This record gives sequence, structure tokens and C-alpha cells, in this order.
Amino acid sequence: MHTPITIPAIAGSLRAASLNTALLRAIATLAPAPFDIRIYPGLGQLPLFNPDLDADCLPAVTGLRDAIIAADVLMLASPEYAHGVSGPMKNALDWMVGNESFIDKPLVLLNASPRATHAQAALRETVRTMSARLIDEACISLPLLGSGLGAEGIAADPALRRAILGMLQCIRSFS
Repeated sequence: MHTPITIPAIAGSLRAASLNTALLRAIATLAPAPFDIRIYPGLGQLPLFNPDLDADCLPAVTGLRDAIIAADVLMLASPEYAHGVSGPMKNALDWMVGNESFIDKPLVLLNASPRATHAQAALRETVRTMSARLIDEACISLPLLGSGLGAEGIAADPALRRAILGMLQCIRSFS
């Protein structure tokens, strides 16, 4: 019996048909034991970041913080909007700056569109500034933009499946 590897997976898009969410769902489907991948559903419920608010009194913020603190590894998949990180993802990260959730937290960045290089670079800089530990070998870009694939199609595609399972193996080796 293996100790579970708990991974909250956060998609930076609020779109119902988000490729990033589909990617995370495919990963959750393909993940073998001991992985326990939990797609975080509350990004849209986070209030806009305001340092004048007491984060400890905001259930959406404390719920995200507690999920990250309890995680063995954190997984982020964010689209690129106007050469930057999506607003919902940046908002979530801003809420976490004032607490210890990212300090020394193993983290994987996923990219559903290899041409979305600006957002990935910005995310890398932000999470490094927050003292997260990037598992570089597990950070992958997959060519999903324009593929028309949903979670099931991503999981069924042999090349995508291999890349996802390889990414999970890198995480397992790191943990």
C-alpha cells in the first residue's frame, strides 16, 4: 500500500469548456494509485484580492489556503490572456502571498497551448517569488489548442497519455 500523493489541481480559466480544466480532468482520470488528484472548483468564488480584507475571515480564501497547505504537490494549469496569466489565477495567487501555503511547496505548471509562453514565464516567476519548488521535469506543455479534445479525448490520445503518465512519474520520483 502506497501513501497517497495529494494534489490539488487548479485551472486558471472559469470557462465551462476550458482546455486547462479538461487537461486536469484527463490527468485525474489517468492518475494511478497513489495519486489523489482533486480539481479545485472554487476559483470563481474567490473575492477580488484586497489586502484590506482579513483573509482569515473569508471561507473561499481559507479553503484554498488549507487545500494547498495540506497538499503534497500543487498543480496549476492556466491559459494565457493578452500575454499574461489569467485574472482568476493571478487573483488566487495574490491571496496566497500573505500566508505560508507556497513556501517550499512542490509545484507543477501545465500548459495546454505551447504557444502560451508569456503566461508560463510569468507563472514561473510568481510562484518562485512565493518560494514554491518547481518540479521542472514535470512541467509540460501539450498541444491542445484547436484539438477539439475534451478530457476523455485527451486521456485516450496515445501521445498525450504518454506525456501525462510521464509527468506523473516525474512527480512520483520527486515525492
